[in-house]
Amino acid sequence: MSSDESSAAGMKLIGGRLCLDFTNTVGGRQRDAAPRKSAARALILGEKLTDYADLVAWSREAEILTPAEAQRLVRESKQRGAEAAAVLERAVQLRETIYRLCQSILSSKLPETADLETLNRELLKARSHERLARGANGFTWAWIDTKYALDRMLWPVAHSAAELLTTEDCSRLRECGGEDCGWLFEDTSRNRSRQWCDMQECGNRAKVRRFRTRQRSASKHRH
Repeated sequence: MSSDESSAAGMKLIGGRLCLDFTNTVGGRQRDAAPRKSAARALILGEKLTDYADLVAWSREAEILTPAEAQRLVRESKQRGAEAAAVLERAVQLRETIYRLCQSILSSKLPETADLETLNRELLKARSHERLARGANGFTWAWIDTKYALDRMLWPVAHSAAELLTTEDCSRLRECGGEDCGWLFEDTSRNRSRQWCDMQECGNRAKVRRFRTRQRSASKHRH
């Protein structure tokens, strides 16, 4: 399968931050509502990162990779299959780590030490490829040694997660209220009233469910 044929290629980017879009590379999540000291786990419904080409496809969609870079990495992954599989495993682990850390914020629970360690490991890898460079309007951070690095898309994701977690105000972090959705996003609306990842999908489905519930209730009262 090429990266263009992947279901991850057409995924909506609604998170507002790269790391949140990365947590949303699933069809949905079924929350475990059992009370815990730490953030609740969630069952993944519809995995979008099933192979390395999916990871590349999403990275191209998120504009981490150019089309040429994506094609090169897919070619490289076929020559370095074991390494590509290990990167995919790291990617899914990083995604779930970021999701659980965000859940700890949303539920006001303590994060798991293991999750912080996982993110820190990925940050160390990322920062070894980061250099200060001269930009058009001063200085900027730039990635180096990217050409044949199969894990290069994980570097900016880890960086984005660290930026989110160290921001002074995480109060705009939200989880979609749609049934079995679980997508995360930053609510940038003026009155902080956004409930859904996508009003046209989860929002409309919720409206339909409420309408049908009212109809059933009204029918019971009539009888």
